[in-house]
Amino acid sequence: MTFSLIARDADGQVGLIVASKFFACGAVVPFVGAQVAVASQAFCNPLWGTEGRARLAAGEAAEAVLADLVARDEGRAIRQAHMMDAQGGFAAHTGADCIDFAGHLQGQWHSVAGNMLTGPEVLRATSEAYLAGADLPFPARLIAAMLAGEAAGGDKRGRQAAGLVIHRGEDHAWLDLRADDHADPLAELTRLWDVAQERYVHFAKGMATRSDFSGTTDRAPIDAGIADALARRRAEGRASRSQAVETGA
Repeated sequence: MTFSLIARDADGQVGLIVASKFFACGAVVPFVGAQVAVASQAFCNPLWGTEGRARLAAGEAAEAVLADLVARDEGRAIRQAHMMDAQGGFAAHTGADCIDFAGHLQGQWHSVAGNMLTGPEVLRATSEAYLAGADLPFPARLIAAMLAGEAAGGDKRGRQAAGLVIHRGEDHAWLDLRADDHADPLAELTRLWDVAQERYVHFAKGMATRSDFSGTTDRAPIDAGIADALARRRAEGRASRSQAVETGA
């Protein structure tokens, strides 16, 4: 099951996006931290994710961490994982018994891996689209890359779920979106990212950080950002894509 992309943006954001014909892949594949990320997939072992993330956050190199996890796991032949350490180094493992097509592809600042794919063109298309999308906001860039991989064939079984996690230098996620059971999950992530820009991203600017324990306690700049986003959307003739129900209360 699954193909995924790990990347670090030029401004230090860390993102992991995954898509699969597998229920709730966004819950079981990504393990992301302030500066590190692990994708544990195929016959996934969540301990590769939890232990791997902790060791990478502590400063260990991705190659060393992954080599140790592979060596210790008797199920290594059916596992797939790739990861990024705090220094931006990548490592990947595709077990010999992962279902074809299975493989991985790494760039300087991103890594792609997948199994049960239609072929290697899925990885190439995802990687190339990520490289070509440098002018896009980071969430949109990650989604566009995965859409290119899906257009090239994607998961050969079909589509069901997708997830996107982005951290901005904190242990808590800045953005965490999931489509757990959907006919077009990457399109659903696109919609959710659009909705997030209406209110959520403005609220998130005021979230507490390690360097500012209280964060923003003044609603005025948050409300101003929301109002500006609404004005721009109306000026562009774009309706809200939110499915929220207003009660009037």
